[in-house]
Amino acid sequence: MAQKTILVTGCSGFIGYHLCLRLLADGFRVVGIDNLSDYYSVQLKRDRQAMLEKHPDFTVVNRSIEEAGVMMGLFAEHRPDYVVHLAAQAGVRYSIENPRSYLDSNIAGTFEILEAARAYPPRHMLLASTSSAYGANTKMPYKETQKADHQMSFYAATKKACENMAHSYAHLFDLPVTMFRFFTVYGPWGRPDMALFKFTKAILGGEPIDVYNYGDMKRDFTYVTDLVQAIRLLLDAVPKRPADGVVPDGDSLSPVAPHRVVNIGNSETVRLTAFIEAIESATGRKAEQNLMPIQAGDVPATWADASLLQTLTGYKPKTAVAEGVAQFVSWYREYYGAALPSETCS
Repeated sequence: MAQKTILVTGCSGFIGYHLCLRLLADGFRVVGIDNLSDYYSVQLKRDRQAMLEKHPDFTVVNRSIEEAGVMMGLFAEHRPDYVVHLAAQAGVRYSIENPRSYLDSNIAGTFEILEAARAYPPRHMLLASTSSAYGANTKMPYKETQKADHQMSFYAATKKACENMAHSYAHLFDLPVTMFRFFTVYGPWGRPDMALFKFTKAILGGEPIDVYNYGDMKRDFTYVTDLVQAIRLLLDAVPKRPADGVVPDGDSLSPVAPHRVVNIGNSETVRLTAFIEAIESATGRKAEQNLMPIQAGDVPATWADASLLQTLTGYKPKTAVAEGVAQFVSWYREYYGAALPSETCS
C-alpha cells in the first residue's frame, strides 16, 4: 500500500506535535507548517519541532499559513491525501488585547487553506474548532446539533466563522470536511498560557495562583493523547453529502454538504478546585490561591456530549484528570528541572 501524506498545520504547537508523533508512528508521511510565533515560548516550539525532525518521514516549513501562496505551494508540491488544520492564534483573553492577529491567522489563514484544497482536493480535511464556539449556550452537555450563535470572545467568533467558511467550500466544491470542537486539552508539552502550566509553575515556585470566578469553574478536561486518538480515527470517518438531504438523528452532518462538526471531550465536568487538588497531589505542595472574579470572554462551564464521536469511531476519551495531571507534572519537572519539595530540602 502506498504511503499516505498528511499535511498538518501548526505542527510545532502543543496538539500538532503530539498528532505528528502519532501519525509518523502509524506510517504516514507528514508535511508540517508552523511559523513559530512568539505568542508563547519559541524555544518550546523549537524543541518540539526538533523531536519531529528526527523522523525521516517528517518535512517542515516554517512559514505563516496566511502568507499568500504558501499553502497553495505546499498543496501543489505534496498533494496531501489528508489535511489536519491546527494552526491558529489561540487564547480567549489575548483576543481582547490583539484581535487582528486572530483575523489574520484564523480567518485569512483558513481561507488560504480552503483555496489550496479547492485547487488540489484532499480525501478529507479536519479543521480544529473549539468548545468556545458554544458561547452563551447554557444547556449541557453541549451537543453538535445545538445552535451556536452567541460566541463570547473574538477568538471563538473567528473559529465559528471558520466552520461556516469550510461549510461553504464543502458545499460548493464537494470537499469533505470535519470540524472538531475540542474541550480544554492538557498534557505534556502543553502551552505556558494554559492553567495547568501556570498553576504547576507557580505551585512549584512557591507563588500564589489566580483562581477565577472564585473557583466556581467547571471544565471538560481532555488529555492530549485522547484527543490525538480521536483525530486519528476521524481521518477515516469521511463525511458524505446526503443524497436525499436527510440526516440521521443526532448527526451534525450538513444536509447540503459533506461537512460535519464533532465534539472531542471526556464527557464529564471537573471543578477547577478538583483540578487544583490534582496538581497539589502531583507536586506535593499546597497552592496559595488568589480568588478572583471571572474574566471577560470566559464561560463558567464546558461539558461535551461526545456520543457522535463514539458513533463514528467507536472511541471515547477516558484518561482521568489525576492521571493526566501527574503525567504533565512529571514532564514539567524533567523539562525545566523543577524539583519536588523533598528534593529541595535534601
